[in-house]
Amino acid sequence: MNLYTRTGDKGKTSIIGARVDKDSQRVETYGTIDELNSFIGKAMTELDPAIFKDILEDLEAMQNELFDCGGDLANVMKERHYKMTDGPIEIMEKRIDVLMDEPPLLERFILPGGSPAAATLHIARTITRRAERQMVTLLKESEEGDVPLVVQRYLNRLSDYLFAAARVVNARLNVPDTEYVRSAKVFKDGGRSKKAKE
Repeated sequence: MNLYTRTGDKGKTSIIGARVDKDSQRVETYGTIDELNSFIGKAMTELDPAIFKDILEDLEAMQNELFDCGGDLANVMKERHYKMTDGPIEIMEKRIDVLMDEPPLLERFILPGGSPAAATLHIARTITRRAERQMVTLLKESEEGDVPLVVQRYLNRLSDYLFAAARVVNARLNVPDTEYVRSAKVFKDGGRSKKAKE
């Protein structure tokens, strides 16, 4: 089997049920999800299993879920069965609540960084936000029912998880988060609220 097919040499690609331009909004969105998945994989290589077993398990599950998200977005058949459900979102929310109770209380915005793994998780978080914005554009361009809305909900929650995980990584490694020096006190409850980030 050849890795290359030459079928995309003229700027078209196959999705499930159609051929589309490679720069279509749908391809752009699931391509960004693929980019996000790669950065999560990079973060995993930077995490010590002896310290971060729980987070590594979370991230591996999320990598599989992101594949599901991408596959669902690539499916434009008239009759389609989506893999993603709200189940992983509910699990993620419980994990966010657990993780947010671990690091020091947060009053101000923090700068992305700290340990290498936390910095990579922050990169993944910002890519998640980009994918979410692209989802909004895709939904505007698509007919109702053509895009699985659960993917947008999943991405929104994933960015929160990655923020929480980055803070926990720094905390367990005794690397302090660096506050944004001109930030007002924006977290009234120390960043514990489920709605601390939208």
